[in-house]
Amino acid sequence: MNSEVDKPLLTVDNLSKNFGKFIANDQICFDVIKGHIHCLLGENGAGKSTLAKCIYGASKPDSGRIVFKGQEVSFSSPKDAIRLGIGMVHQHFVLSEPMNAVENIIVGEESTGTILNLQNDTEKIQNLCDQYDLTFDLSLPVSQLSVGEQQWIEILKALYVGVDLLLLDEPTAVLTPQEVERLFAVISKMAAEGISVILITHKLDEVIDISNSVTVLRKAQAIITVDTENSTKASLAKLLVGREFDFKVNKVKVDRGAPVLEIKNLSVLRDNNTLAVNRVSLTVHEGEILGLAGVSGNGQSELFDALVGVRQTENGSIRLAEDEITNCSPAEISNKGMASVPQDRLKQGLIGNFSVKENLILGAHSNPPFCSRGVLNWKTIMDFSKEAINNFDIRTIGPEQKVEQLSGGNLQKVILAREISHPIKTLIASSPTRGLDINASFYVYSRFLEQLKLKAGILLISEDLDELFNIADRIAVIYNGSILGEYCIEDATIEKIGLLMAGLKEEPEPLVQSDN
Repeated sequence: MNSEVDKPLLTVDNLSKNFGKFIANDQICFDVIKGHIHCLLGENGAGKSTLAKCIYGASKPDSGRIVFKGQEVSFSSPKDAIRLGIGMVHQHFVLSEPMNAVENIIVGEESTGTILNLQNDTEKIQNLCDQYDLTFDLSLPVSQLSVGEQQWIEILKALYVGVDLLLLDEPTAVLTPQEVERLFAVISKMAAEGISVILITHKLDEVIDISNSVTVLRKAQAIITVDTENSTKASLAKLLVGREFDFKVNKVKVDRGAPVLEIKNLSVLRDNNTLAVNRVSLTVHEGEILGLAGVSGNGQSELFDALVGVRQTENGSIRLAEDEITNCSPAEISNKGMASVPQDRLKQGLIGNFSVKENLILGAHSNPPFCSRGVLNWKTIMDFSKEAINNFDIRTIGPEQKVEQLSGGNLQKVILAREISHPIKTLIASSPTRGLDINASFYVYSRFLEQLKLKAGILLISEDLDELFNIADRIAVIYNGSILGEYCIEDATIEKIGLLMAGLKEEPEPLVQSDN
């Protein structure tokens, strides 16, 4: 080491953590340098979050050492870690929704004492916002803030008490591309001011864009630590999955058939009765994927809700093949042949404290063969669950395991198994690979392509342009609730789609007047 700055702020030495016979971390070793951004890169279920919890004191390692600021440490709770200057932002935020940002930040903090001085606390938090260029209303209840703004509160909680090391567990999983860019600007500024950051991710682009170094985890082990500047996306992918990885989807052309989903002049309101979807018309055919691009908040979630029957439409119509399904119930729509993959897996697609087998029959639990005369047939349910677990490679200890204990990729597999284990006409998928590693993402794509061969049509709602260009046959763009344009994939470019996402239509080329 050449200077004090280059000495490790944190050293993790042969750390291991087991849950019964399950090995979560197996003799993990790595260092984090002061003022550096260090990525922990691994697939879903590789042990990244467990490792972070051990460093933060939320879980106790079974063996190994943690050295922080030159001293070996052992934490009995996160409070011990916070006192020493270690903070963490979890995947699932720990906030009280009725309380505002300031109240969430100061609640439970030892530095506030027994008598609160909200004015001083608010000024201190506002100064932190100004320091990191964060602009949002600190007085609003958390329930009225966007997911990105809620994440700022979690980060401000750590900065408020003063941290030397901040762990961010999959911080971009629920953010829009614009929010990710803003987050990375804040992280870079923190690093420049001497704060070390451990960024837990499975996204290769993020590793390349933001980090100084990266430790690759695979099957609970630290495979290697490398400098990011000497790495490429391809080299990291090989380390991540243990083989050469082709980022291109091997899509076999399927002949386009009859329309299976027809949306005509559809208008849908938000919860506050403002117009979210404005006279949208789209058609999806058998054997094709229609991608719907757009920046988050332009009506995609309300459109999805209306299509699957959880939100009423104001005007227009929705046809599923030969059936009119406008304002039908979710059960009716599902029974007529529509499958859906919602954006938020745990909130919209699954019930966390239900078992895998119970989630696999949600929506069909009152139908034969799972139910007869109001009584559930548990043997049939168990047989179906075991078959689905095997067919969809769901990594679980068994059908009785609660789904909230599964990784993101396996959560998505449970939803897919439930939705497409029977014949369907149309699949509506909203950000289906958000938060998934590359293996899990390409597994989802492979299942989509299988549905095309079975003559289903797919509406893929996504903010990930790489995803859309990789798998869609056509791309439409939604902006401010309206469709601004649509391209066949052969005619689409990132530039054309990007302009439409920003609300800008291409100007037609001027006609040249002939001299004749």
